[in-house]
Amino acid sequence: MTRVAVVGGGPAGLIAAEVLAGAGIGVTVHDRMPSVPRKFLLAGHGGLNITHSEDVGRMLERYGASAERLAPALAAFGPDDLRAWCADLGEPTFVGSSRRVFPASFRATPLARAWLARLAGLGVRLERRQRWEGWGDDGALRFRAEDGTTSEVRADATVLALGGASWPRLGSDGGWVPVLAARGVEVAALRPANVGVRVGWSDVFAERFAGTPLKHVAVSVRPPVGGAPVPAVRGDAMVTAAGLEGGPLYALGVAVREALDADGRCVLELDLRPDRSTDELVERLRRRRPKDSASSWLRRALGLDPVSVGLLREAGGGRLPDDPDAVAALVRAVPVVVTGTMPIARAISTAGGVAWSDVDPSFMLHRLPGTFVAGEMLDWEAPTGGYLLQASFSTGVAAARGVLKWLGTSEPSAGGPDV
Repeated sequence: MTRVAVVGGGPAGLIAAEVLAGAGIGVTVHDRMPSVPRKFLLAGHGGLNITHSEDVGRMLERYGASAERLAPALAAFGPDDLRAWCADLGEPTFVGSSRRVFPASFRATPLARAWLARLAGLGVRLERRQRWEGWGDDGALRFRAEDGTTSEVRADATVLALGGASWPRLGSDGGWVPVLAARGVEVAALRPANVGVRVGWSDVFAERFAGTPLKHVAVSVRPPVGGAPVPAVRGDAMVTAAGLEGGPLYALGVAVREALDADGRCVLELDLRPDRSTDELVERLRRRRPKDSASSWLRRALGLDPVSVGLLREAGGGRLPDDPDAVAALVRAVPVVVTGTMPIARAISTAGGVAWSDVDPSFMLHRLPGTFVAGEMLDWEAPTGGYLLQASFSTGVAAARGVLKWLGTSEPSAGGPDV
């Protein structure tokens, strides 16, 4: 029987294993953790956002510079296919108010349990607690167990799906980077994505407001002189002791990193009242009562909560302007100086990875025929909202199909995603 080794037991690796096993290939999944899929299960703790309901064309825009390379993978296994796959495992999905897609149970555990049962039924073997260390002199895959013993595995093809370097305690620590680099594979440096930013808050502000949300704000990155403006992103941000977290910050991650790389700092502008015009804010602010304190004035006129007022004071060094026009301008664009991002171990995902120039259209490495790459190992990134899991599943299916084409196998047996 033809045998394929899948290295990595996350969504990309497991879906690749399913496609391959469904085509009659003998598949063994090797993973360094005691159970799989660890990060997938963690993602479901707050409600598993498995994909998004927007059309594929709009979805591709979320992947930025990698959209063109990811387009064939999403065409092969897109959002509708992923939802149908969930339903086939007994977990129908629904579209939330944000158009994000969730399993009906809202959890990852039932889906993961049904998935592992399906893989077992297809004959997929799971080898756990096996850390991949590269290849032996004869080309066999080399693994190291927890007790330090090593073993070698020979396969007709290999799918690498080892993830990026976020959440290393769950198995993705980027240890594969030097292994592939030693074989001449170009790897863009792994960097934190969908991650909080560092801000040098005053002690008073940090102590009082850490853990407090900034609701319904619009966040943008102040462009450099002569630079193109970056569209604002709306949503909720969370004040932390060290900076800011939340969806709008994650969506602006590329622009934030580019500004930090260029200048060592980045200025965010927070619009605390994005649904009101500046003229309307000024008109409301001019109705200040003679005895109103600054906080009362802003609360009565604009409905600003204490954390928003605190943010305005923070931007002014503890003081607030008295002029309605100046206050309105500040409310519409509160400057927040970002000095860096949180470390990669605290990121939701990573940017960087295997360069697209080193991967052929079937996701095989040019320098290592028979070795395919899927998931976050590849150099793409996307915001949260279902886009990360969708691309992981899609590239896993695409890589598996690439393996089948390379092996000359195309007829699947029953079960698993159609190939």
